[in-house]
Amino acid sequence: MGKARLELPPALLHRQLLANDFHEIAVTAAHGLGVLSLPPIHKDPFDRILIAQAIAEDMILMTSDETIAQYEGPIRLAR
Repeated sequence: MGKARLELPPALLHRQLLANDFHEIAVTAAHGLGVLSLPPIHKDPFDRILIAQAIAEDMILMTSDETIAQYEGPIRLAR
């Protein structure tokens, strides 16, 4: 699908992120309901839940995906 490949084993990446004060955010019913209010700009359900989480949690979602960056809210395009 043209997705980026991880250079680190996923378990090691996970440990390193947590060791560097990154926090996991659980997917909640509120996030799922937030997806329902999103305009149909992007069709990927995983990306749509990330957008809904960013909005609900008032966190910035950094993305290199120009389609995701079309959504209103705390989304920033990184090139």
